[in-house]
Amino acid sequence: MFDILGITGPIYLCILAGYACVRWNVFSKADMRVLGKFVLQIALPALLFNALASRPLGEVARPGYLLAFTLGSLTVLLGALFLARKLQKKPLTESAYVAMGMSCSNSGYIGYPMMLLLFGPLGGVILALNLIVENLIKLPLLFTVADAGAHQGEPRSLVQSLRQTGERLARNPMIVGIVLGFLVSLSGWTLPAVLSRTVHLFSGAASGLALFIIGGNLVGLQVRGMRRQVGLIAVGKLLLHPAAVWGAIALLGALGLPAPEGELRAAAVLSAAMPMLGVYSILAQRHGYEGFTAAALLATTAASFFTLSAILWLMRHSAGWLG
Repeated sequence: MFDILGITGPIYLCILAGYACVRWNVFSKADMRVLGKFVLQIALPALLFNALASRPLGEVARPGYLLAFTLGSLTVLLGALFLARKLQKKPLTESAYVAMGMSCSNSGYIGYPMMLLLFGPLGGVILALNLIVENLIKLPLLFTVADAGAHQGEPRSLVQSLRQTGERLARNPMIVGIVLGFLVSLSGWTLPAVLSRTVHLFSGAASGLALFIIGGNLVGLQVRGMRRQVGLIAVGKLLLHPAAVWGAIALLGALGLPAPEGELRAAAVLSAAMPMLGVYSILAQRHGYEGFTAAALLATTAASFFTLSAILWLMRHSAGWLG
């Protein structure tokens, strides 16, 4: 068990440090927004570019991983939409944010540091693969549903939502980093040493700083009065999502289709077991749902220490998952 704590402990200690520094006014929450902008706009794009550009395309292209992670994630996403919309009778926009909480993982701020500890340099590739699924499939779909619900009755609202989503993706620095990294990998071009070292310096800042920001952003969040909804989202994200990805891997293998193996198989399940996006409540602000999303973010991030530790322990004691 101590070896599991050696993996999860540093991650949550960094989060705790961020929480303590904001709680005791070493930094303000406004500082976290500035630091977060640096991570999102500079450090993570540099990390993604470096992870992809420094490897041959054959090491980066992992169709089995993408297929399993996408299939498992969409199963939870669509199931959550059906549950919230049809069974709980929630508005379409609110249903989209319930589904986002259950199916969209914190691959950058929490996922990458854990993958780096577990799998070394492969962690950057795993991050890029996860962000491809998040940013090109799940988030565009959910933003389109959320915007369509907010503009029900307005003509061409779906077309407008799709256009806005496309524009948002084109401006996303992480998507730009992924595309440029793939292009460099495909061309076989080697970066000049001075440029390579510069990218390394920026990408090295991503891991610890991202965790520190998560902790700082948790200060002041409240769960009271929303326990049922928050609990449902937490169970969906921390238990159902990894179970669905595990099921997708098993199904693809049974059908003879490409499926992740070895470290990538464990990485896919662990990626799904991460808490939701660190900017979950920020994204929900544009439609007025920052209340329950902030509460869900706090509860799920706290509970993930125990669920991730349990999943890692199970993997360590299951043949073929983790050494």
